[in-house]
Amino acid sequence: MQAREELGERKLKILHAIIKTYLETGEPVGSRTISKYSDLNLSSATIRNEMADLEELGYILQPHTSAGRIPSDKGYRLYVDMLMEEKEQELNEMQEQMLEKADKMDQLLKQAAKVLATNTNYATMVSTPRSSANRIKFIQLSQLDDEQIIAVIVFGGNVIKNKIITVEDPLSNETLLKLNMLLNTSLNGLTVEEINLGLIIRLKEQAGIHGDVVSNVVDAVADAIHIDDDMQIYTSGTTNIFKYPELSDTQSAQEIISAFEEKQQLTELVTQTLSQEENTGIQVYIGDETPVKNMKDCSVVTATYELGDGMKGTIGIIGPKRMDYEHVLKSLKRLQSELDAIFHKKE
Repeated sequence: MQAREELGERKLKILHAIIKTYLETGEPVGSRTISKYSDLNLSSATIRNEMADLEELGYILQPHTSAGRIPSDKGYRLYVDMLMEEKEQELNEMQEQMLEKADKMDQLLKQAAKVLATNTNYATMVSTPRSSANRIKFIQLSQLDDEQIIAVIVFGGNVIKNKIITVEDPLSNETLLKLNMLLNTSLNGLTVEEINLGLIIRLKEQAGIHGDVVSNVVDAVADAIHIDDDMQIYTSGTTNIFKYPELSDTQSAQEIISAFEEKQQLTELVTQTLSQEENTGIQVYIGDETPVKNMKDCSVVTATYELGDGMKGTIGIIGPKRMDYEHVLKSLKRLQSELDAIFHKKE
């Protein structure tokens, strides 16, 4: 940015301090006030000289002869551009970190399913975590082109969803900044169930002529929280069922293998397990108790692991009714503890 080179780090810090103070107080800002900023470590005389340069360059104004300075339109423009640039960089860094973590998580869960199958000699499954609360953590609107903006929505557990929104007219940086502040101030920490009609009406009124953008963002939030399609289920040891005569007849084996290949029934099992608030430990389903209709001849044992921020996943072991329950429960408990420890460990 050309202005960064023109001003240098010290002038930029002083300008930022002037604007921030003026936004808070509404009063002209003097050099003595700025000198109190702990990270500047500059004398009042030095600050006065820098403020004189900023005024000469057109970034601040002196409304009265003996008064302090206030930001000019040029100063506000630089402040907004820098703020948008910083937020964009933060978002890009967050997305990169999340993609890296997601890749590491996928590899870890695949390996967990494989180890569990080898250890128990049964079929196993591990689901990627999904949010049970879906609380909004952060929203960022950015202009893609004259007709489109992108809404990046970050939920608890740092689940990131993107939504392209069509706009009739291009939005200025100031408008996007105001909408971002409005949306984050009003929606951060809420679940979609808590975003009621009264809140939406109030947001649209505050957004003025851009009320339709707010409506589209709220719709995008509602669409984004339905993340079942993004949930992955990793399986291993399906052929282990052939080791047990009661499961290895053609019909039973075909149905079980079908459930593992299509994964729809496994997804329903995970959804049902996570939807029950009390299911935070280990669940044992025997025969007809099993939620998966193609596994009525089996026992299904599941455990829930937690990632934090309301993020939970499911581990499952599928075997004959005569499975070694003691060994299975110990294996599940150990893996559950290991996953909890890994995901709660600070980076």
